[in-house]
Amino acid sequence: MQNQDPKAMLHAMLQPWHDSIADPASAQKAVLQRLLRDYAKTGYGQKHNAESAQTIEAYRGAFPIATYEDFKPMIEGVMAGEVDVLLPEEPVGWAITRGTTAGESKFIPMTPTDLQMRVSAGRAMMNYVLTNERFDLFNGVNLNLNFPSNVGVVRVGDREVEYGYSSGIYTKFVSQRTPIRSVPSQEEIDALGGGKTQRDWDARFELAYQKCKAENVTLVGGVAPTIVLFGRYTKRKHGFYPKDVWKPQIMTLGSVPGINTTYKASLTALYSPVVIREIYGTTEGMFGQQRDEKRAWVPNYDLFFFEVSTRSGIKMLHEMSPGEMGSLVVSTPILPRYRIGDLILALEPPYFRCIGRERWWTPLRYWWNEFKTFNLGRL
Repeated sequence: MQNQDPKAMLHAMLQPWHDSIADPASAQKAVLQRLLRDYAKTGYGQKHNAESAQTIEAYRGAFPIATYEDFKPMIEGVMAGEVDVLLPEEPVGWAITRGTTAGESKFIPMTPTDLQMRVSAGRAMMNYVLTNERFDLFNGVNLNLNFPSNVGVVRVGDREVEYGYSSGIYTKFVSQRTPIRSVPSQEEIDALGGGKTQRDWDARFELAYQKCKAENVTLVGGVAPTIVLFGRYTKRKHGFYPKDVWKPQIMTLGSVPGINTTYKASLTALYSPVVIREIYGTTEGMFGQQRDEKRAWVPNYDLFFFEVSTRSGIKMLHEMSPGEMGSLVVSTPILPRYRIGDLILALEPPYFRCIGRERWWTPLRYWWNEFKTFNLGRL
């Protein structure tokens, strides 16, 4: 990776995304055809006639919208060795959530195809570098405060396959495919284990501080609340804030709504004024990222098939009107027509916000936070 021309490499990696934004309808049709070819290799796809469902209308008629609970028996079947009940390829890893409202983690299998798509977690950073010609970012390191990418193994038939948290998995593969180096490495974070206690996080934070204190930190990426907690940790433990030691160019942050509004004041106080780019990623996939200074993310139309359930029915994500809201339904290489449980707000094309989980109070909380931060729906 170090021997490649960074500008040419970034152009090549970003052009499919840019092309899909320019013509989302064509991009989504192409993505659906690719997904259907793989679905046809699985028991679930054959049950729903994936081979003959060649149009968007036919796909909707053949495949029902499904939740994790609907897919869970098939995921358990994959764990028992019945891989082709849901997957067109052997799983090479598993991503887990940090815990649902029921207190249990979701397990999502990852295939080689799915894993290659996770490098899109770096698109926000790469687009910033290319647009602003800040190739000097690659002379520094990414302050890695992510969850472990490997915390255990899952048996799949007679094999053992690693599982870990998606944020760590994303970071691991972005570091392998782009010139930015993450410090600490994911392997060093993994070695501390997958514990969630304050002591566990203090150990991760201290590792990050010790490894990065003499480094040129140009990027901070990860889960927004964790980034805030680390800033408070360095003040409590070492007597200074991150801004007193490092001058990062950009933060690429995800996991919670309101990163550019609710969290901005804390991030600026701890790390100094810095470019913030929001990413919309989940355990199931990296679905979009902030493209520019407009404070909303743009979908990865070249990777996933996006629908949304609105008051007026099911429609394509790119067909939503500004101000319209709905529940995201995404088709991934693993999960066809998966209702992920997130509420999406459409802004001016091609910008969107995830405003939170699918709850009746979520819109009220979103607009209250917009009022408190004087944002009032502005990009």
